[in-house]
Amino acid sequence: MQYFSPDGEQFVGDCMPFYHGGVFRLFYLLDEDHHGALGGLGGHQWAQASSTDLVHWDHHPLAIAITDAWEGSICTGSVLFHEGTYYGYYATRRRDRTQHLSLATSRDGVHFDKTEPNPFASPPAGYDPLHYRDPVVFRDPGDGRFHMLVTARLTDWCIADRGGCLAHLVSGDLERWEVREPFVIPGLPGAPECPDYFAWNGWYYLVFSNGGMARYRMSRDPFGPWQRPPVDTLDGPAARVMKTAAFGPGRRLGVAWIGARRDNRDDGPFQFGGNAVFRELVQRADGTLGARFPTEMTPVGEPLSSLELLALDPDTRIEASRVRLAPAHGLGAARSPGIPRRAHLSLRVTPQPGAHEFGLRLRSTGGFDTGYPLRFSPRDGTVTLNAQSIGGVHGLDCPFALEIALHDDLIDVCVAGNRTLIDRFPEGDGDSLLLYALDSAVSFEFL
Repeated sequence: MQYFSPDGEQFVGDCMPFYHGGVFRLFYLLDEDHHGALGGLGGHQWAQASSTDLVHWDHHPLAIAITDAWEGSICTGSVLFHEGTYYGYYATRRRDRTQHLSLATSRDGVHFDKTEPNPFASPPAGYDPLHYRDPVVFRDPGDGRFHMLVTARLTDWCIADRGGCLAHLVSGDLERWEVREPFVIPGLPGAPECPDYFAWNGWYYLVFSNGGMARYRMSRDPFGPWQRPPVDTLDGPAARVMKTAAFGPGRRLGVAWIGARRDNRDDGPFQFGGNAVFRELVQRADGTLGARFPTEMTPVGEPLSSLELLALDPDTRIEASRVRLAPAHGLGAARSPGIPRRAHLSLRVTPQPGAHEFGLRLRSTGGFDTGYPLRFSPRDGTVTLNAQSIGGVHGLDCPFALEIALHDDLIDVCVAGNRTLIDRFPEGDGDSLLLYALDSAVSFEFL
């Protein structure tokens, strides 16, 4: 399921993972025409795949489908299990583009029936009727009441264009919902999409996506105040609207999607819908979060049993599977040809003190300026994959582990087991890997 996309002209949209009774369920928006179906309404429906081990997966019939003419799209939501019933909360986009809250229930987690009234809630006064979606429901273990957070936008907020919020509804029975004051108003442009909420080892986390990028806030109290960590993102910009779910005791997985490139160009904008991207969340000692490849889902690809390493300058040294770069004049490099389209690379990177910039060029045709750059900058703590970048990456001036998954037109990167970055390169057809150091000394060892 890592990098999964349905057959034919269908794609994975917003993902809604859920775990219960030893089964990890991935509900996702089944997308056609990159949100263009039904005249741009989306025409989405909930699809599902499930697994007990993240290796073997079953694909099920549509969980929640469009069944009535007034339904323009079955939008993103979440699943709750309570007293033997699975509650699938979602938003319905009507043909007039207004958004409303709906519910479908199931006894087995596979076959869902819509409930009446449908929808059961609409945007209250003061909220934009075009932005009322992505419901997530959780239960307060203290008093047993249920809380629903909804992507929304206030129509009359004191700061123009910053009224995006998470609306807050409360219920004691999952039937009657009372509207409360907004749960949080992040102050960011747009509306905070695809919210997620969970408790983990004494911390409470609130996740929402802004501009498609998942961000999180953290607190010791279930209802805040919410603290913004120094790095508040869970992945790079191309991993869209990540939501999370537990997987067994002590583990938590995030699932996002990476879109297709418009006109199949490396520099084209991302479209809605593409491939599923799985991450395992990492919780650090201070409660902040990172992400890595889930062990069970690490793509293997073709074995690199005959890796060939060629020095491109006189100062580069190659010893078995280790490349030592210490250029006397600015740039040093080595090349490895014959890298397949699907491969998993595992390296140990050891920078020397004062390293300025080093990295790789992936899917190169041989020349140094070909291929896609993966650049490490220890001085400012950034990792850049072509045009995608993550900051606040600590430890780039020390030895660190590096994993790279090549999967058709995707390049996926995990740095030091706790930061990840992915991008799509439909035009890349080179089979060479270049290692380089610029004004730096560094060694790369293939493991």
